[in-house]
Amino acid sequence: MTSLAQFTQPELPYKYSDLEPYIDAATMEIHYSKHHAGYVANLNNAAKGTAIEKMSIDELITKIDGNTPAGVRNNAGGTWNHTFFWESMAPKAGGEPGGNLGKALIAQWGSLDAFKAEFKKAALGQFGSGWAWLVIANGKLSIVSTPNQDNPLMPVTSVSGTPLLGIDVWEHAYYLKYQNKRADYVDNFWSVVNWNKVEARFKSSSK
Repeated sequence: MTSLAQFTQPELPYKYSDLEPYIDAATMEIHYSKHHAGYVANLNNAAKGTAIEKMSIDELITKIDGNTPAGVRNNAGGTWNHTFFWESMAPKAGGEPGGNLGKALIAQWGSLDAFKAEFKKAALGQFGSGWAWLVIANGKLSIVSTPNQDNPLMPVTSVSGTPLLGIDVWEHAYYLKYQNKRADYVDNFWSVVNWNKVEARFKSSSK
């Protein structure tokens, strides 16, 4: 979806149904065309007539602090986070991370299963709406969570790092299919993770 406004919504890189049976088409359509699109539209409205209009979404995210209006903070986060989320998944993906990323995950957590368990713990432990993230900071991997539409790139958050992987744990991301079973949603997320993309982010962060 595109517009003539400053902030735009990138096209979804696959069809709504392409992540089934793990994420259903109805959820994908609502999530992308209503929720994500809403954040983009609201951000453009909030930015209109301000210096924010001249920023890229990546630049804006890194400048959000305690003085940033809530409408900008929440909608900028929603805009950036969802684009990142869509790119973190792919049809017929899943499997296990390989290469240097796989080695780094095992070095940090002892095994890939242990890493997934810690990531799941963060996703389930985020009370209410928010996100769980795999991040890298100063060459070290860690798992963190953020409330609402915050992310670790925002100076205003209590956690920091460059996101490599993120999962949306707002109820609208999974409730149609999984109802209150967030744990099942997180377990099935691994079947659609685009490890090639995560590996590319890890490689880029190491430069």
